[in-house]
Amino acid sequence: MNVAVIGSGGREHALCWKIRQSSKVQELFCIPGNGGTKGIAHNVSLDITKNQEIKDFCKAHNIGLVVVGPEAALAGGITDVLEKENIRVFGPSLSAARLESSKIFAKEIMAKYKIPTAESRVFDNLEDAEEYVKTTTLPVVIKADGLASGKGVIICAAIEDALHTIREILKEGIFGTAGNRILVEEFLEGEEVSIMAMTDGTTMIPLSSSPDHKRVGDGDKGPNTGGMGAYSPATIVDGKLFDEIKRTVLQPTINAMRSEGVLFKGVLYAGLMITKNGPKVLEFNARFGDPELQVLLTRVKSDIVDVFEQIAAGKLKSDTIEWEQTTSVCVVLASGGYPGKFEKGKEITGIKDAEKEGAIVFHSGTTEKEGKYFTSGGRVLNIVGRGPDITKAVQNAYNGVNKIKFDDMHFRRDIGARELNRQRGI
Repeated sequence: MNVAVIGSGGREHALCWKIRQSSKVQELFCIPGNGGTKGIAHNVSLDITKNQEIKDFCKAHNIGLVVVGPEAALAGGITDVLEKENIRVFGPSLSAARLESSKIFAKEIMAKYKIPTAESRVFDNLEDAEEYVKTTTLPVVIKADGLASGKGVIICAAIEDALHTIREILKEGIFGTAGNRILVEEFLEGEEVSIMAMTDGTTMIPLSSSPDHKRVGDGDKGPNTGGMGAYSPATIVDGKLFDEIKRTVLQPTINAMRSEGVLFKGVLYAGLMITKNGPKVLEFNARFGDPELQVLLTRVKSDIVDVFEQIAAGKLKSDTIEWEQTTSVCVVLASGGYPGKFEKGKEITGIKDAEKEGAIVFHSGTTEKEGKYFTSGGRVLNIVGRGPDITKAVQNAYNGVNKIKFDDMHFRRDIGARELNRQRGI
């Protein structure tokens, strides 16, 4: 079978890496791919928002399964277009992907079906939003309704910050049409975790816990990013809490979408805050998290292509997959200035040395030319270390990180620290 992966980030390199291990796969393509996918798949230089071009390519190359990585392609309706041509797709339809592409739609679903989340108000008028935040409890969370590459959520501790943020989004349009409406949301306290489930719209396979590190700086300081690192598993999500999340969040959301006449096939990602009153939803995504998937796939023993095929066909046969009894830690190497302005074209060295240390290196924002790699994005590389426990996995990840160099390289030095401290009783 020929398989195509859509996307160009670390998540898509990890998908290609895992898919390539399946004996069912003949030719593997990545659209458009990056410097790392070039070594294990055929990179195809197509725009992921051009559905007609992707459809024509898939038909011409007899693609039996398409795995969609990024939210932009899903929100553009690629699944609907391909399925009309009887091409199987692992990824939700345009209407199902609204759980991610519209935070307001997701809030309405949660309110209607009593799925636990933060209290919030919706605004499309600057003056009304300003008046509201002047009277609400601080800190407050302000969210752009639409897709903003992981940067459309701002936590404001002071009233001046909240007013400035509202003005930037609604008046100055820093997120474009994604910010035509905003949510002003209650700030939740607790520990943040990510839980994903693969589903055919009825049956689901919950995946292991994989907390992300959203802020750009150590100690969770600075602005939000697409993700600076992750680890799996997290001991905060014990069996009891895992069952509660399945019972109160994951399955009810899948059922809610079906009740709304929408079969949700693919990945349901729940970003959760574990509060003193139990888990509450911060956000839903309609695809695998990045870099959460990188730590998960390096722990999966099962043939992932089997699962993708079953879900694409709407016939998931099992609610479990087999896991390696290991811990994985991913450290993201980013360009200096990210998530703001940054320069591209910096030569990267030391990737092979990191791999000799036992690290798995997934490329994100890279290009390859004549055997050399260069930076081409904000998040550049994902360095994954594995081990029998969090201590060894962290050590192995950073051993790999220390081998890699490029000008103005930035990374967090505390990925997994929360888990280390928890296990040490700190």
